[in-house]
Amino acid sequence: MSAGETPITIVGNLTDDPELRFTPAGVQMAKFTIASTPRVFDRNSNQWRDGTALFLRATCWREIAEHAADSLTKGMRVVATGRLVQHNWQNEQGENRSMLGLDVEEIGPSLRWATAKVTRTQRANGPATPAADPWSTASPAPAAAPAGGWGAPAAGAAFSEEPPF
Repeated sequence: MSAGETPITIVGNLTDDPELRFTPAGVQMAKFTIASTPRVFDRNSNQWRDGTALFLRATCWREIAEHAADSLTKGMRVVATGRLVQHNWQNEQGENRSMLGLDVEEIGPSLRWATAKVTRTQRANGPATPAADPWSTASPAPAAAPAGGWGAPAAGAAFSEEPPF
């Protein structure tokens, strides 16, 4: 995000599958709507009820657009962060119209009532090397035991992973 922009995070459900499109220049774009409905406690009836729903049209670009289209489906609860943008236009009657939208920077499934399996994709500019990739699934080499520290092996003994307490 640029300096001076305020990020916004919205949690809600997708009203439809993300629609993947391509610009004339070949740039990926996904559009979808996130519905966020607050729950309000009604003291008169002593029950929870749905508040007024917010429907926010969201757009994401490039690789995140493809990932969203491949990973997210209608009804899925998502957490999206981005910036609000205002779209202005004139309708057929010449009336000025405007609408707020969300340019998505990050999006993923909410894990409040679901689980997810994450698969790392290859970068467009080439594969990341395991040494330079902090998300690499390769196991790191075992660290040497500290001399005389807890868990340090006695001469000829195996390393103990048990804490000293």
